[in-house]
Amino acid sequence: MTTPRSSRSATKAPRAVVQCDACGHRPPRWVGRCPECNEWGSVIEISAEPPALRNMTARVPSEPARPISTISAEPARRRPSGVAELDRVLGGGLVPGAVILFAGEPGVGKSTLLLDVAQQWAANADTPALVISGEESASQVRLRAERIGALHERLFMAAEGDLTTILGHVDAVQPGLLIIDSVQTVSSPSTDGVPGGVTQVRAVAAALVATAKERGIATVLVGHVTKDGTVAGPRVLEHLVDVVLNFEGDRHSSLRLLRSMKNRFGAADEVGCFEMHESGIASLPDPSGLFITRHADAVPGTCVTVTMEGRRALIAEIQALVGAEMPGNPRRTVSGLDGARLAMVLAVLQRRARLKLHDREVFAATVGGMKITEPAADLALALAVASATHDIPLTPDLVAIGEVGLTGEVRRVGAVPRRLAEAARLGYRMALVPPGCGPNNTSKAPEGMRVLEVADLRTALHAAATAYAQAANEGPN
Repeated sequence: MTTPRSSRSATKAPRAVVQCDACGHRPPRWVGRCPECNEWGSVIEISAEPPALRNMTARVPSEPARPISTISAEPARRRPSGVAELDRVLGGGLVPGAVILFAGEPGVGKSTLLLDVAQQWAANADTPALVISGEESASQVRLRAERIGALHERLFMAAEGDLTTILGHVDAVQPGLLIIDSVQTVSSPSTDGVPGGVTQVRAVAAALVATAKERGIATVLVGHVTKDGTVAGPRVLEHLVDVVLNFEGDRHSSLRLLRSMKNRFGAADEVGCFEMHESGIASLPDPSGLFITRHADAVPGTCVTVTMEGRRALIAEIQALVGAEMPGNPRRTVSGLDGARLAMVLAVLQRRARLKLHDREVFAATVGGMKITEPAADLALALAVASATHDIPLTPDLVAIGEVGLTGEVRRVGAVPRRLAEAARLGYRMALVPPGCGPNNTSKAPEGMRVLEVADLRTALHAAATAYAQAANEGPN
């Protein structure tokens, strides 16, 4: 006697579902290596049955809804962190109950900066600060705290990786600031998966966010960064938190930049500057001096521009060196600049300004380890290369701002008044800007600064050469 087909399908075991615990990808069958993120041993079996739908009944709320005009905003007022540049990026300080995702590459200085923030909070706020380290022991953190002078009786520290134990520390200390270093090292015993996996990170972050909102604790979650510079873990982590900050910097430079990628309480395009030194990390309210070199005499091959980092105008110096003629394919080497932009600027100089560069080596770099990617530095790069080619310096008080097009025209860029104001503050007295960006079109020129609009590259080169000739004829005062 044969079993009916409907009976066989009803008794058939559900098909197992597998999922990568590192990236969330679901391959059709179990494999030892995830085909999406190439992680070994991360594919696990999960439940294939959807959650049962239940009839939801209304529940009496613990607190009734009130008119918004009667709700006090005082509990959500910002508290200064004690670190000026961090407060600048956050929009004025830490908001009680806000959760901040603080990401950065290994060794950039995340733990050092946050330890200083915790010490400043403990010294100035009326609530203690609690630092939870999942990567270092308590003794290791103590050594760093001694080195940077971050010891305070109201700064509490624990080395822990279990979520329930961390919540117990929160109950015991009752902190106003909680720092978790890092969220990938914390695991929840009630959730499946390995620490740092998609399931664990999502569950841990959700629990910490709920605790921060319920108790009004400003919480900072340190996050790892992948090789391509994105925050490791699920993308939902960035949606759970209120603020996403990215701490970046070059290992060979003392400059560190803190960028705001998301901010529910302020602007999302602010940039904070810090300087790394032996005794820790210090705020750098005026970093422009790191990116320029003051020469006693004018030097060929240098030109100053003003670049925008978020809303912040920074002076940057571009240096160029044109070598001897080389047969074949001469080298084009850049440091801190985009190699494609250099190749384009060289082509425009050769075609529109009649400079012979196709058989000569060209090197271009920024000063102080600064990285410039915006096209507004094209004009300064072109002037620096032309100055190095003719071995004629530019006047030291000149700044050049503008994008260079393929036809040789100088195109408009944004925030020109803010750039000119920063250049004038640092003593520059002449500026070359694109058409329509002069004082008659945007705003008044800064006091003591001469602003010239240049329509194309040849006009800019002529104006720069004329300015240097006039300065040379006038001589020292």
